[in-house]
Amino acid sequence: MNTAGTADARGVVGSAGWSPAARVRGMGTSIFTEMTELARRTGAVNLGQGVPELDSPAALLKDVADAVLAGSNQYPPAHGFPALREAVAAHQLRRYGLDYQPQGEVLVTTGATEALAAALLALCDPGDEVIAFDPCYDAYAADARLAGARLVAVPLVLDGDGFALDADALRAAVSPRTRVLILNTPHNPTGMVFKAEELEAVADVCREHSLTVITDEVYEHLVYNDGARHLPFAALPEMRERTVVISSAGKTFNTTGWKVGWVCGPAPLVAAVGAAKQFLTYASGTPYQEALARALGSVEEWAAGLRGTLRGNRDLLSDGLTEAGLRPFRADAGYFVQADVRPWGYSDGVRFCRDLPERAGVVAIPTSAFYVSADAPAWLVRFSVCKSGDSIRQAVDQLIAAR
Repeated sequence: MNTAGTADARGVVGSAGWSPAARVRGMGTSIFTEMTELARRTGAVNLGQGVPELDSPAALLKDVADAVLAGSNQYPPAHGFPALREAVAAHQLRRYGLDYQPQGEVLVTTGATEALAAALLALCDPGDEVIAFDPCYDAYAADARLAGARLVAVPLVLDGDGFALDADALRAAVSPRTRVLILNTPHNPTGMVFKAEELEAVADVCREHSLTVITDEVYEHLVYNDGARHLPFAALPEMRERTVVISSAGKTFNTTGWKVGWVCGPAPLVAAVGAAKQFLTYASGTPYQEALARALGSVEEWAAGLRGTLRGNRDLLSDGLTEAGLRPFRADAGYFVQADVRPWGYSDGVRFCRDLPERAGVVAIPTSAFYVSADAPAWLVRFSVCKSGDSIRQAVDQLIAAR
């Protein structure tokens, strides 16, 4: 039977008689790709993607070059370069008082994104539910889907000029199928840092319902607002033994292309994540791991300077958005600033972002791309601040001129 050009219950069948599996069906070109192409085609300042235009530590770059030339170019150990696992464990103890054993409780991954995928594949069965706070990094829903689970979104609420936890909504979201909760703090894309009382409310729910927690802490060193402080969830009472901690080097050292991340947690949880991870990449990034093992010991001094740069960019962009007639929200950490675009007559952030390159020569991302909930505030738009000062100033000038 010739099936070319026909369709079945699984969707459109290709010329060879195949169709994509349900777990990936619909995962097509994203708004990120569309906006990046708009920036390329129009020459607009790209404040859409979270790709840094900022320098990396010179010593770190030299260490990588030296490692490559010295021959560190083959597979690292499956669990990661031993010195990097030791450096991660030392960092967690020094900074947070969390004691992890480098052998068995630390796992190096190909970036935080792989760590998230491996964790959800390891911890979820088909039919399970995963809770995350909306808006959220788009990989959360995709990874849950790949694991056969369903992401249940708990919207963060707008609170004055920022965002806050709705503890009642969190409690209402838990069901007998809930198995995992993803906690991203500092938060992408809002720039929110969860407060101590908010973390305790989340911990109460996790203790009551015996939930396993995956924390995404890739912006842990980039809290730059006075009064905000990153508090590790695993340090709360009874949370260490049920928490998989994920972080990475990319955001901290402006090395997003290196894709080096790590997982910390109790040995049984880390072993489960490692069991899934070994069949994704097995291992990668030997020279990068070797160099980062040395850099992590002096991260505090480097990160202080980077925080100052990001704070200055945040202030410059926020002031410029205000002068341009848009309404920025407070960002306490990370790479991004949210803005209300309704003052420009837009109720739809997607339309605003598609018009903006021609109108102002600037590219942004509609925050609706990060929402799982159907009732997302469509008028929110995300601008990136991890760019050079020249890029931020040019974007601000053009936004003001286009008002």
